[in-house]
Amino acid sequence: MTHRIEQINQLIRCEISELLQHKVKDPRLDTFVAVTAVTTSPDLRHAKIFVSRISTEEEKQQILKALTAASGFLRREMTRHLKLRRIPELNFRWDDSIEHGDHLLKLMDQVHQD
Repeated sequence: MTHRIEQINQLIRCEISELLQHKVKDPRLDTFVAVTAVTTSPDLRHAKIFVSRISTEEEKQQILKALTAASGFLRREMTRHLKLRRIPELNFRWDDSIEHGDHLLKLMDQVHQD
């Protein structure tokens, strides 16, 4: 991955995080949703946005549906704030790394207590 793509990924991650916290008014997204990573294709046409939150499977599906529904709004807002020729299509994916880390910490605590 080139340095330019890494910079764009970081820029998009920060901008989407900011928009989710302050601009998106969907009630399904009223809780904190962390944007953990962004992977943009080299031609800047597509971006995978990885999000996470400790929640049930049903809540995960609702959050992903809400983010997909808000993707047009997010792209429109990004065109106003980012100086890029092309704003990529946003594809939201769930990132289970926070839940896996939490599970591992609980296991380690159990071993330590035994």
